[in-house]
Amino acid sequence: MKTKKIWANFGVQDLARTTQFYQQLGFKHNGASDQLTSFFFGDENFIIHFFKKEILEPNTKGQLIDTKTGNEIIFTLSANSKEEVDTWAEEIQQAGGKLVSQPEAFGEGYYGFVFADPDGHKFNVFYM
Repeated sequence: MKTKKIWANFGVQDLARTTQFYQQLGFKHNGASDQLTSFFFGDENFIIHFFKKEILEPNTKGQLIDTKTGNEIIFTLSANSKEEVDTWAEEIQQAGGKLVSQPEAFGEGYYGFVFADPDGHKFNVFYM
């Protein structure tokens, strides 16, 4: 199977809040409608669409995960330095995100933390 492109779809409660959060963090907006807001992530412009939950859920033919009790997926965002990790942790909190873990060293040569966006979608931030 050879796909042309891959992207992710998340369900959210409030499109305006989601847009504001990711724009405040400096992610490039990929557009919006009354059903979704979309952003580019990383050098390869990976796309994450954030759909209103009531739009996305019926199309998945199932129930979306409750982000308070589970994770549908955890993406990892790569930082260029420990200082950048620390700066991102502050910026995420200022934008309305929640640190699930504080920045710390772990494993062999890893430094990072986990955060949740306003809808509970979790991301790792690592410098390695």
